[in-house]
Amino acid sequence: MTPADIEALFATLKAANPQPASELEYTSVFELLAAVLLSAQATDVGVNKATRRLFPVANTPQAMLDLGYDRLCEHIKTIGLYRNKAKHLLETCRILVERHGGEVPRSREALEALPGVGRKTANVVLNVAFGEPTMAVDTHIFRVSNRTGLAPGQNPLKVELGLLERVPEAYMGDAHHWLILHGRYICQARKPRCWECKVVPWCHYEDKLLQPQ
Repeated sequence: MTPADIEALFATLKAANPQPASELEYTSVFELLAAVLLSAQATDVGVNKATRRLFPVANTPQAMLDLGYDRLCEHIKTIGLYRNKAKHLLETCRILVERHGGEVPRSREALEALPGVGRKTANVVLNVAFGEPTMAVDTHIFRVSNRTGLAPGQNPLKVELGLLERVPEAYMGDAHHWLILHGRYICQARKPRCWECKVVPWCHYEDKLLQPQ
């Protein structure tokens, strides 16, 4: 995809959705971190259902520690892998309290040192909470980047580095939201809805479905 194509693609996505946002529900940086940690291999809808019960009773690292493992599990048991996620979340809370004064750190190194927090989760927090120009490559962004020709890569890190190099600076703040939403609702894995896609003119996908099947 040429630079002109990339500019046109993001200009079109921006025009359609000028202020994209995460579909995870949160009211603080800590709630965002907890929600993203819980969202691994789970849907945002499923995480939101659980955190609507959890956050009113535990919305700080200390409150989460006070809740304890068993009660935390009760709140998030509808989420896949909830037992391991509960352990990771509580250990993360302990580190936040002991090493960071109960605050979520702003550095990548400190974020990735937290249990259950990988590069993708750190990128989400850095971008959404702190406005850093990062690119959190999930399955949707990986698929869209490869399928369209925007930033092909054999693994998430290569796609991330390709996007950081190719996405115009003016769009970096919201680019990962646009790409996630595009992959979630239009450029779907099994049957991409090309007939509804506003960026078809610049997409390199060879098997476009230009009408419903």
